[in-house]
Amino acid sequence: STERTMEDDAPVIYGLEFQGRTLAARAAETDEIHFLVGTQSLKSENQIHLLQFDDESNYIEKLVFLHSAGEVWSLSTSPADKDLLATCHSHVSGSKLDYGATIWRIPTGDSVGYIGSPAFHNPHLQSTRLPSSSSVAGAYLQEVCTLPGHQGQVKCVLWHPGGDPQTVSLDDQHIKLWDVNTAGPSATVTSQSELESRSLHTFYAGKWNPHQSCNQVATAVDTSVKGWDLRNMEVCWSVENAHQEQVRDMDFNPNKQYYLITCGDDCSIKFWDIRNTGKPLQSRREHSHWVWCARYNHFHDQLVLSSSSDSHVILSSVPSLSSEPYGHADDEDEDETKAKPVPEDRQIATFEEHEDSVYCVEWSVADPWVFASLSYDGRVVISRVPRAEKYRILL
Repeated sequence: STERTMEDDAPVIYGLEFQGRTLAARAAETDEIHFLVGTQSLKSENQIHLLQFDDESNYIEKLVFLHSAGEVWSLSTSPADKDLLATCHSHVSGSKLDYGATIWRIPTGDSVGYIGSPAFHNPHLQSTRLPSSSSVAGAYLQEVCTLPGHQGQVKCVLWHPGGDPQTVSLDDQHIKLWDVNTAGPSATVTSQSELESRSLHTFYAGKWNPHQSCNQVATAVDTSVKGWDLRNMEVCWSVENAHQEQVRDMDFNPNKQYYLITCGDDCSIKFWDIRNTGKPLQSRREHSHWVWCARYNHFHDQLVLSSSSDSHVILSSVPSLSSEPYGHADDEDEDETKAKPVPEDRQIATFEEHEDSVYCVEWSVADPWVFASLSYDGRVVISRVPRAEKYRILL
């Protein structure tokens, strides 16, 4: 496997003062490298940190917003409006935990000026280095609407990949399609379905399929993955026993419409064709503990990231199942391509900057070579694809 070499830029580390388990790239921001991170604290007011990474100076600017609804379990960002995000949250109410989901707007302009927004917009104003997050009395996120009526914990809120004003939410037993256009105090459920009644199964995670006219959502249910057709809210395909233990996450290949990766507590990542779910196209076991997250690169889908409780982030190259198995084929090279063997699938690098379970890893939306990872102790690491691999793909 390609080791990182001296000419590779060192990863940049950012520490939250609280624990955290959710991180997202800012989906509608395609010019600058932005990530959002949510905190989990029972004692203090929870926060959303908006991180902007300047690739030239290797410096992170940040804005900190207060999240009034409690601990953040999951956050997701709108692909249509860069100031909208959704969180799944909990707070202690008496002797029980109250769970909910809310859509928020990031305040802009004067209301956040005192956090140091000049530095945010101009990374070269190093004199305005921001104080540590503990000394920032950040502005509050502005509540747009709630997604009410869930039962049990809300696992995730998924935004319509095409930018339509719709979201899908999963709680323990229910999948719900919401119309967010009606943004009054609460969004409205347009349709919903639930797992077989009396079953002990629960939803764990979900992913909206960007293909199939955005009519499908994949969900992790214990050891299986179920695809739902949002037009009739019925299961349209399933991968039974995709993993030997809990399925933690999944991702659709952005460029090959039937391809899906899954990961889980059996330490493995698996590649599937949802038209033929009898057995995986490939299974990779590179981690030594539960795998929490697996992500395709949006631009070069042979690049796959995974993160695990073994505290590692692993970058793999899987050209055999990618949309460009031979790399970038030029028109003149077409004859050569046929004879050229497909490069082998392999592990490119292991990133070991974390010391705790890495719950999230996400590619930047703006830069195909940059990604961020978050471990439970509140450490965010911004890393890059090794240069040798980048040139291998581009040249």
